[in-house]
Amino acid sequence: MNAGRDRYLAGLEVYRVGGAVRDALLGWPTVDTDWVVVGATPEEMRRRGFRPVGRDFPVFLHPETHEEYALARTERKSGHGYTGFEVHASPEVTLEEDLARRDLTINAMAETPEGELIDPYGGLQDLEKRVLRHVSPAFVEDPLRVLRTARFLARYAGLGFTIADETWALMRELTESGELAHLVAERVWTETEKALGEPEPAVYFRTLHACGALTVLMPELIGSGAELDEALQRMTRLPDELPETERSRWRWARLVERLDEADQRTLSESLRLPRSYRELGWQVALTRQLAERDTPDADTVKAWLDGVDAWRRAERVAPLIALLALETPALATRLERAWREVSRLEARALLAEGFRGGALGEELARRRRAVLQREMERR
Repeated sequence: MNAGRDRYLAGLEVYRVGGAVRDALLGWPTVDTDWVVVGATPEEMRRRGFRPVGRDFPVFLHPETHEEYALARTERKSGHGYTGFEVHASPEVTLEEDLARRDLTINAMAETPEGELIDPYGGLQDLEKRVLRHVSPAFVEDPLRVLRTARFLARYAGLGFTIADETWALMRELTESGELAHLVAERVWTETEKALGEPEPAVYFRTLHACGALTVLMPELIGSGAELDEALQRMTRLPDELPETERSRWRWARLVERLDEADQRTLSESLRLPRSYRELGWQVALTRQLAERDTPDADTVKAWLDGVDAWRRAERVAPLIALLALETPALATRLERAWREVSRLEARALLAEGFRGGALGEELARRRRAVLQREMERR
Protein backbone atom coordinates (compact mmCIF):
# COMPACT_ATOMS: atom_id res chain seq x y z
CA MET A 1 0.00 0.00 0.00
CA ASN A 2 1.23 3.50 -0.81
CA ALA A 3 0.19 5.98 1.86
CA GLY A 4 0.73 8.81 -0.60
CA ARG A 5 -2.09 7.46 -2.75
CA ASP A 6 -4.44 6.75 0.15
CA ARG A 7 -6.73 9.70 0.83
CA TYR A 8 -7.29 8.59 4.42
CA LEU A 9 -3.54 8.69 5.12
CA ALA A 10 -2.56 11.71 3.07
CA GLY A 11 -0.22 13.92 5.06
CA LEU A 12 0.31 11.39 7.88
CA GLU A 13 3.71 9.94 8.86
CA VAL A 14 3.03 6.21 8.55
CA TYR A 15 5.30 3.17 8.86
CA ARG A 16 4.81 -0.56 8.45
CA VAL A 17 6.20 -2.24 11.58
CA GLY A 18 6.91 -5.49 13.35
CA GLY A 19 6.21 -8.93 12.00
CA ALA A 20 5.29 -7.89 8.47
CA VAL A 21 8.70 -6.23 8.02
CA ARG A 22 10.56 -9.11 9.67
CA ASP A 23 8.86 -11.86 7.68
CA ALA A 24 9.16 -10.04 4.37
CA LEU A 25 12.92 -9.80 4.90
CA LEU A 26 13.04 -13.50 5.78
CA GLY A 27 10.92 -14.52 2.82
CA TRP A 28 8.40 -15.90 5.33
CA PRO A 29 4.64 -15.73 4.61
CA THR A 30 3.13 -12.45 5.88
CA VAL A 31 -0.34 -12.77 7.36
CA ASP A 32 -1.10 -9.43 9.01
CA THR A 33 0.30 -5.97 8.44
CA ASP A 34 0.51 -3.48 11.31
CA TRP A 35 1.19 0.23 10.95
CA VAL A 36 2.40 2.97 13.28
CA VAL A 37 1.34 6.58 12.86
CA VAL A 38 3.75 9.22 14.18
CA GLY A 39 2.68 12.76 15.06
CA ALA A 40 -1.10 12.25 15.03
CA THR A 41 -3.81 12.41 17.70
CA PRO A 42 -6.82 10.16 18.32
CA GLU A 43 -9.11 13.00 17.33
CA GLU A 44 -7.41 13.39 13.98
CA MET A 45 -7.62 9.65 13.25
CA ARG A 46 -11.35 9.66 13.99
CA ARG A 47 -11.89 12.71 11.79
CA ARG A 48 -10.28 10.82 8.92
CA GLY A 49 -12.75 7.97 9.33
CA PHE A 50 -10.61 5.50 11.30
CA ARG A 51 -12.48 3.42 13.86
CA PRO A 52 -10.89 3.13 17.34
CA VAL A 53 -10.52 -0.43 18.65
CA GLY A 54 -7.72 -0.29 21.22
CA ARG A 55 -8.67 -0.65 24.86
CA ASP A 56 -5.27 -0.03 26.44
CA PHE A 57 -3.74 2.25 23.81
CA PRO A 58 -4.89 4.07 20.65
CA VAL A 59 -5.35 1.60 17.78
CA PHE A 60 -7.55 2.34 14.78
CA LEU A 61 -8.92 0.36 11.85
CA HIS A 62 -8.53 1.75 8.35
CA PRO A 63 -11.96 2.62 6.89
CA GLU A 64 -11.44 0.42 3.81
CA THR A 65 -8.59 -2.07 4.35
CA HIS A 66 -9.39 -2.62 8.06
CA GLU A 67 -5.67 -2.93 8.80
CA GLU A 68 -4.53 -1.73 12.23
CA TYR A 69 -2.93 1.69 12.67
CA ALA A 70 -1.54 2.40 16.14
CA LEU A 71 -0.39 5.79 17.34
CA ALA A 72 3.29 5.82 18.32
CA ARG A 73 3.60 5.22 22.04
CA THR A 74 5.96 4.52 24.92
CA GLU A 75 5.41 2.28 27.94
CA ARG A 76 6.54 2.54 31.55
CA LYS A 77 6.47 -0.29 34.07
CA SER A 78 3.97 0.44 36.84
CA GLY A 79 2.99 -2.95 38.23
CA HIS A 80 3.35 -6.71 37.87
CA GLY A 81 2.76 -8.90 34.87
CA TYR A 82 1.87 -8.29 31.26
CA THR A 83 -0.65 -5.52 31.97
CA GLY A 84 1.40 -3.59 34.54
CA PHE A 85 2.32 -0.72 32.22
CA GLU A 86 1.43 2.93 31.80
CA VAL A 87 1.07 3.79 28.12
CA HIS A 88 1.90 7.23 26.76
CA ALA A 89 0.73 8.02 23.23
CA SER A 90 1.16 11.54 21.89
CA PRO A 91 2.29 13.37 18.74
CA GLU A 92 5.68 13.91 20.42
CA VAL A 93 6.55 10.18 20.54
CA THR A 94 9.08 9.35 17.81
CA LEU A 95 9.24 6.21 15.72
CA GLU A 96 12.51 5.20 17.41
CA GLU A 97 10.89 5.55 20.83
CA ASP A 98 7.97 3.41 19.71
CA LEU A 99 10.29 0.71 18.34
CA ALA A 100 12.39 0.76 21.53
CA ARG A 101 9.54 -0.67 23.61
CA ARG A 102 9.40 -3.85 21.48
CA ASP A 103 10.77 -7.19 22.64
CA LEU A 104 13.29 -8.38 20.05
CA THR A 105 15.41 -6.48 17.56
CA ILE A 106 13.93 -8.45 14.65
CA ASN A 107 10.51 -7.10 15.70
CA ALA A 108 11.77 -3.52 16.09
CA MET A 109 12.20 -2.62 12.44
CA ALA A 110 9.96 -0.33 10.40
CA GLU A 111 9.47 0.45 6.76
CA THR A 112 8.07 3.45 4.94
CA PRO A 113 5.18 2.86 2.52
CA GLU A 114 7.77 3.24 -0.24
CA GLY A 115 9.87 0.38 1.15
CA GLU A 116 12.70 2.22 2.93
CA LEU A 117 13.91 0.20 5.94
CA ILE A 118 14.31 1.94 9.31
CA ASP A 119 16.34 -0.20 11.69
CA PRO A 120 17.66 1.71 14.73
CA TYR A 121 18.37 -1.40 16.86
CA GLY A 122 20.16 -3.76 14.47
CA GLY A 123 17.28 -6.07 13.61
CA LEU A 124 18.45 -6.72 10.05
CA GLN A 125 21.91 -7.73 11.24
CA ASP A 126 20.35 -10.12 13.77
CA LEU A 127 18.13 -11.57 11.05
CA GLU A 128 21.20 -12.23 8.95
CA LYS A 129 23.02 -13.76 11.93
CA ARG A 130 19.89 -15.76 12.85
CA VAL A 131 19.85 -14.38 16.42
CA LEU A 132 16.93 -13.52 18.70
CA ARG A 133 18.15 -10.58 20.76
CA HIS A 134 16.32 -8.20 23.10
CA VAL A 135 16.04 -4.54 22.15
CA SER A 136 16.91 -3.09 25.56
CA PRO A 137 17.18 -3.99 29.27
CA ALA A 138 13.46 -3.09 29.49
CA PHE A 139 12.92 -6.65 28.19
CA VAL A 140 12.70 -7.74 31.84
CA GLU A 141 9.72 -5.48 32.48
CA ASP A 142 7.34 -7.82 30.63
CA PRO A 143 7.34 -11.51 31.66
CA LEU A 144 5.33 -12.44 28.58
CA ARG A 145 8.48 -11.85 26.56
CA VAL A 146 9.93 -15.10 27.88
CA LEU A 147 7.10 -16.98 26.18
CA ARG A 148 7.21 -14.86 23.03
CA THR A 149 10.93 -15.44 22.60
CA ALA A 150 10.43 -19.18 23.03
CA ARG A 151 7.61 -19.07 20.46
CA PHE A 152 9.70 -17.22 17.90
CA LEU A 153 12.44 -19.79 18.36
CA ALA A 154 9.86 -22.54 17.71
CA ARG A 155 8.99 -20.75 14.48
CA TYR A 156 12.47 -20.04 13.19
CA ALA A 157 14.62 -22.82 14.68
CA GLY A 158 14.53 -24.58 11.32
CA LEU A 159 16.23 -21.53 9.80
CA GLY A 160 19.07 -21.83 12.29
CA PHE A 161 18.00 -19.17 14.79
CA THR A 162 19.34 -19.16 18.35
CA ILE A 163 18.78 -16.93 21.38
CA ALA A 164 21.55 -14.49 22.22
CA ASP A 165 23.41 -15.30 25.45
CA GLU A 166 22.53 -11.94 27.01
CA THR A 167 18.85 -12.48 26.17
CA TRP A 168 18.99 -15.93 27.76
CA ALA A 169 20.33 -14.25 30.88
CA LEU A 170 17.38 -11.85 30.98
CA MET A 171 14.90 -14.69 30.45
CA ARG A 172 16.37 -16.51 33.45
CA GLU A 173 16.32 -13.27 35.44
CA LEU A 174 12.62 -12.83 34.69
CA THR A 175 11.93 -16.40 35.76
CA GLU A 176 13.83 -16.03 39.03
CA SER A 177 12.21 -12.67 39.81
CA GLY A 178 8.76 -14.21 40.29
CA GLU A 179 7.23 -12.02 37.56
CA LEU A 180 6.01 -15.05 35.59
CA ALA A 181 3.59 -15.87 38.39
CA HIS A 182 1.74 -12.62 37.63
CA LEU A 183 0.90 -13.60 34.07
CA VAL A 184 -2.80 -14.28 33.62
CA ALA A 185 -3.66 -17.78 32.43
CA GLU A 186 -5.26 -16.54 29.22
CA ARG A 187 -2.04 -14.85 28.07
CA VAL A 188 0.06 -17.93 28.86
CA TRP A 189 -2.34 -20.13 26.93
CA THR A 190 -2.56 -17.72 23.97
CA GLU A 191 1.22 -17.89 23.49
CA THR A 192 1.26 -21.65 24.06
CA GLU A 193 -1.51 -22.32 21.56
CA LYS A 194 0.30 -20.20 18.97
CA ALA A 195 3.49 -22.16 19.68
CA LEU A 196 1.64 -25.45 19.11
CA GLY A 197 1.01 -24.26 15.57
CA GLU A 198 4.63 -23.36 14.85
CA PRO A 199 6.91 -25.57 12.72
CA GLU A 200 8.81 -26.90 15.77
CA PRO A 201 6.51 -26.64 18.81
CA ALA A 202 8.73 -28.85 20.96
CA VAL A 203 11.36 -26.10 20.85
CA TYR A 204 8.95 -23.81 22.70
CA PHE A 205 8.63 -26.18 25.65
CA ARG A 206 12.34 -27.04 25.68
CA THR A 207 13.20 -23.33 25.77
CA LEU A 208 10.80 -22.64 28.63
CA HIS A 209 12.23 -25.61 30.51
CA ALA A 210 15.81 -24.48 29.94
CA CYS A 211 15.19 -21.04 31.46
CA GLY A 212 13.08 -22.39 34.34
CA ALA A 213 9.76 -20.99 33.12
CA LEU A 214 8.11 -24.38 32.60
CA THR A 215 8.56 -25.17 36.28
CA VAL A 216 6.59 -22.03 37.14
CA LEU A 217 3.89 -22.19 34.48
CA MET A 218 3.35 -25.90 33.69
CA PRO A 219 5.13 -28.01 36.31
CA GLU A 220 2.94 -31.04 35.57
CA LEU A 221 4.68 -31.48 32.23
CA ILE A 222 8.16 -31.90 33.61
CA GLY A 223 8.18 -35.18 35.54
CA SER A 224 11.66 -36.57 35.04
CA GLY A 225 13.72 -35.08 32.27
CA ALA A 226 13.29 -38.27 30.27
CA GLU A 227 9.50 -38.09 30.54
CA LEU A 228 9.45 -34.57 29.15
CA ASP A 229 11.75 -35.56 26.29
CA GLU A 230 9.51 -38.50 25.43
CA ALA A 231 6.43 -36.28 25.50
CA LEU A 232 8.04 -33.73 23.19
CA GLN A 233 9.05 -36.47 20.77
CA ARG A 234 5.46 -37.77 20.74
CA MET A 235 4.20 -34.35 19.68
CA THR A 236 5.68 -34.87 16.24
CA ARG A 237 4.02 -38.27 15.71
CA LEU A 238 0.51 -37.63 14.44
CA PRO A 239 -1.68 -39.41 11.88
CA ASP A 240 -1.09 -38.06 8.38
CA GLU A 241 -4.80 -37.73 7.75
CA LEU A 242 -5.34 -35.16 10.51
CA PRO A 243 -6.37 -31.80 9.02
CA GLU A 244 -3.90 -28.96 9.59
CA THR A 245 -6.48 -27.07 11.64
CA GLU A 246 -6.58 -29.92 14.18
CA ARG A 247 -2.85 -30.44 14.64
CA SER A 248 -2.37 -27.97 17.50
CA ARG A 249 -5.02 -29.75 19.56
CA TRP A 250 -3.53 -33.16 18.87
CA ARG A 251 -0.01 -31.98 19.62
CA TRP A 252 -1.19 -30.82 23.02
CA ALA A 253 -3.01 -34.09 23.61
CA ARG A 254 0.11 -36.10 22.81
CA LEU A 255 2.11 -33.88 25.15
CA VAL A 256 -0.18 -34.61 28.11
CA GLU A 257 -1.28 -38.16 27.32
CA ARG A 258 0.82 -39.77 30.04
CA LEU A 259 -0.43 -37.42 32.77
CA ASP A 260 -2.96 -38.91 35.15
CA GLU A 261 -6.44 -37.44 35.45
CA ALA A 262 -5.56 -35.28 38.46
CA ASP A 263 -2.52 -33.69 36.77
CA GLN A 264 -4.45 -33.12 33.56
CA ARG A 265 -7.22 -31.41 35.52
CA THR A 266 -4.78 -29.23 37.46
CA LEU A 267 -2.96 -28.19 34.28
CA SER A 268 -6.21 -27.52 32.45
CA GLU A 269 -7.48 -25.31 35.25
CA SER A 270 -4.23 -23.38 35.69
CA LEU A 271 -4.08 -22.58 31.95
CA ARG A 272 -7.86 -22.16 31.52
CA LEU A 273 -7.73 -24.59 28.63
CA PRO A 274 -10.54 -24.56 26.08
CA ARG A 275 -12.89 -27.48 26.52
CA SER A 276 -11.87 -29.08 23.21
CA TYR A 277 -8.22 -29.28 24.38
CA ARG A 278 -9.18 -30.68 27.80
CA GLU A 279 -11.41 -33.36 26.35
CA LEU A 280 -9.01 -34.50 23.65
CA GLY A 281 -6.15 -34.67 26.14
CA TRP A 282 -8.09 -37.12 28.26
CA GLN A 283 -9.37 -39.14 25.27
CA VAL A 284 -5.80 -39.65 24.08
CA ALA A 285 -4.74 -40.59 27.62
CA LEU A 286 -7.47 -43.25 27.74
CA THR A 287 -6.33 -44.51 24.34
CA ARG A 288 -2.75 -44.74 25.59
CA GLN A 289 -3.93 -46.76 28.59
CA LEU A 290 -5.80 -49.11 26.26
CA ALA A 291 -2.70 -49.61 24.12
CA GLU A 292 -0.66 -50.54 27.17
CA ARG A 293 -2.85 -53.59 27.76
CA ASP A 294 -1.31 -56.64 26.09
CA THR A 295 -4.62 -58.10 24.94
CA PRO A 296 -7.54 -55.81 25.82
CA ASP A 297 -10.74 -57.77 26.27
CA ALA A 298 -14.30 -56.79 25.40
CA ASP A 299 -14.91 -55.09 28.75
CA THR A 300 -11.74 -53.02 28.42
CA VAL A 301 -12.59 -51.94 24.89
CA LYS A 302 -16.16 -51.09 25.85
CA ALA A 303 -14.92 -49.04 28.80
CA TRP A 304 -12.64 -47.15 26.40
CA LEU A 305 -15.49 -46.47 24.00
CA ASP A 306 -17.66 -45.33 26.92
CA GLY A 307 -14.83 -43.12 28.18
CA VAL A 308 -14.39 -41.27 24.87
CA ASP A 309 -18.20 -40.96 24.52
CA ALA A 310 -18.06 -42.94 21.30
CA TRP A 311 -21.76 -43.83 21.20
CA ARG A 312 -22.78 -40.18 20.98
CA ARG A 313 -19.61 -38.81 19.34
CA ALA A 314 -18.73 -41.49 16.83
CA GLU A 315 -16.46 -39.11 14.90
CA ARG A 316 -13.94 -39.29 17.76
CA VAL A 317 -13.10 -42.94 17.25
CA ALA A 318 -11.40 -43.05 13.84
CA PRO A 319 -8.66 -40.49 14.63
CA LEU A 320 -7.94 -42.18 17.97
CA ILE A 321 -7.56 -45.52 16.20
CA ALA A 322 -5.34 -43.83 13.61
CA LEU A 323 -3.18 -42.60 16.48
CA LEU A 324 -2.97 -46.13 17.88
CA ALA A 325 -1.90 -47.38 14.46
CA LEU A 326 1.32 -45.38 14.72
CA GLU A 327 2.59 -47.53 17.60
CA THR A 328 0.38 -50.63 17.86
CA PRO A 329 -0.87 -51.31 14.32
CA ALA A 330 -2.13 -54.83 15.06
CA LEU A 331 -4.33 -53.60 17.93
CA ALA A 332 -5.54 -50.69 15.82
CA THR A 333 -6.63 -53.07 13.07
CA ARG A 334 -8.62 -55.20 15.51
CA LEU A 335 -10.21 -52.14 17.11
CA GLU A 336 -11.16 -50.69 13.76
CA ARG A 337 -12.87 -53.94 12.82
CA ALA A 338 -14.60 -54.22 16.20
CA TRP A 339 -15.81 -50.62 16.05
CA ARG A 340 -17.15 -51.08 12.54
CA GLU A 341 -19.21 -54.08 13.64
CA VAL A 342 -20.45 -52.72 16.96
CA SER A 343 -21.47 -49.44 15.29
CA ARG A 344 -24.09 -51.34 13.31
CA LEU A 345 -26.12 -51.98 16.45
CA GLU A 346 -28.92 -49.45 16.72
CA ALA A 347 -31.30 -48.76 19.58
CA ARG A 348 -34.27 -48.48 17.21
CA ALA A 349 -33.83 -52.13 16.21
CA LEU A 350 -34.19 -53.10 19.85
CA LEU A 351 -37.23 -50.86 20.18
CA ALA A 352 -38.80 -52.81 17.34
CA GLU A 353 -38.14 -55.98 19.34
CA GLY A 354 -40.09 -54.55 22.26
CA PHE A 355 -37.31 -53.36 24.58
CA ARG A 356 -38.13 -50.22 26.56
CA GLY A 357 -36.64 -48.06 29.33
CA GLY A 358 -33.88 -49.56 31.41
CA ALA A 359 -34.25 -52.91 29.69
CA LEU A 360 -33.40 -51.26 26.38
CA GLY A 361 -30.14 -49.83 27.72
CA GLU A 362 -29.16 -53.11 29.36
CA GLU A 363 -29.80 -55.13 26.21
CA LEU A 364 -27.93 -52.68 24.01
CA ALA A 365 -24.91 -52.82 26.35
CA ARG A 366 -25.08 -56.63 26.42
CA ARG A 367 -25.15 -56.91 22.63
CA ARG A 368 -22.36 -54.39 22.24
CA ARG A 369 -20.21 -56.38 24.61
CA ALA A 370 -20.98 -59.60 22.73
CA VAL A 371 -19.96 -58.08 19.40
CA LEU A 372 -16.78 -56.64 20.89
CA GLN A 373 -15.88 -59.97 22.47
CA ARG A 374 -16.38 -61.80 19.20
CA GLU A 375 -14.33 -59.33 17.19
CA MET A 376 -11.51 -58.94 19.72
CA GLU A 377 -11.10 -62.73 19.91
CA ARG A 378 -10.78 -63.02 16.14
CA ARG A 379 -7.28 -63.28 14.70
